[in-house]
Amino acid sequence: MAPGGPGYRRMSLALFLAGVATFALLYSTQALLPLISGEFRVTASEASWTVAAATGGLAVFVLPMSALSERFGRRTVMTASLAVAVTVGLLVPFAPSLGALVALRALQGAALAGLPASAQAYLAEEVRPTVLVTAIGLFVAGNSVGGMSGRVVTGWVAQAWGWRAAVGMIGVIAVVCAVAFRLLLPAPRHFTPGSLRPRVLAGTVRAHLSRPLLRRLYAIGALFMAVFGGVYTVIGYRLTEAPFSLPQGIIGSIFLVYLVGTVSASAAGRLVGRFGRRGALYLAGGTTAGGLLLSLVGSLPLVLLGLVLITAGFFAGHAVASSAVSKAAAHGRAQASALYQSAYYVGSSAGSTLGAVAFHAGGWAGTVGVGLLAVLGVGAITLAGSRAARAAARREPVAA
Repeated sequence: MAPGGPGYRRMSLALFLAGVATFALLYSTQALLPLISGEFRVTASEASWTVAAATGGLAVFVLPMSALSERFGRRTVMTASLAVAVTVGLLVPFAPSLGALVALRALQGAALAGLPASAQAYLAEEVRPTVLVTAIGLFVAGNSVGGMSGRVVTGWVAQAWGWRAAVGMIGVIAVVCAVAFRLLLPAPRHFTPGSLRPRVLAGTVRAHLSRPLLRRLYAIGALFMAVFGGVYTVIGYRLTEAPFSLPQGIIGSIFLVYLVGTVSASAAGRLVGRFGRRGALYLAGGTTAGGLLLSLVGSLPLVLLGLVLITAGFFAGHAVASSAVSKAAAHGRAQASALYQSAYYVGSSAGSTLGAVAFHAGGWAGTVGVGLLAVLGVGAITLAGSRAARAAARREPVAA
């Protein structure tokens, strides 16, 4: 498929809606953490487990789910994953304790594991290589819209009726997205069933992990997500405190800055075309670092501008890195994407937890410090990739 061709628009809309549902469900409690802390009388770091459990469940199960998609098909696995995730989402509002809430969120994350890697493998198989970065950018843009709408909706609903009603509303929205996704997504035409044998799967995973390029991309995805997870897990606590003291509805509306991520993810293909993959990653990392530093200023407009830059840099970097994984994997694409997604969501879990711990210990400056270390890691890994490419070009100028 290609833009303007049959099925491309339906496919784009279907995977956009899948991205909306995935991020809306996955981060449905993130904007509500101060309210959850208040009801269960727990600290920010303890409440943050309602986010970390979901992303951790996804990280653990994304590789097994990708193996199922190699055997039973991308569309089948994505449909089943969404069905289970939205069912759990309708149960989350009734959690009687923090422990039960964390357990339900872990189950929800495990169910959602069938979406990201399978979606990227589906695109790699069904979309022309020349537009793959753009197509994956649209899926990532759906992630940003889901993350934004979920947090905005939960903020205002929670202000009126509490956090339980808010996460229930997200569950209903996700049901609508899941049904539309299944009705719109074209049947795959280029899928070839693979093997479920553990030895074959292990061999494919070893082959991917043996490639330095893929290892670098996995680490970059994890580090970008550690920044993003830490910032957005803690920002609600910062904005409820002096000197801002904002109400929950306004804090939820802060997440409208995700629209910037929709634009930057969609523009990833143009960035790579103009600056190259590594140049685009440098630009994304620099933008993220600038946003982190700006957010330290005790002025609400400058804090918001900092969030805009962090969001733009993160989504651009994620779209560039994830599309590079799909392009680099000639076989076992679902496993290659699954390894990226696993690293990505491990980064999210670690970032959410470390960001909350750093906030508890040193305030917002502590969270920013954790984020800056992660961005420095992105820069160092990208620089190592640049040096490796130059060395390879000197050894084999024709192949390079």
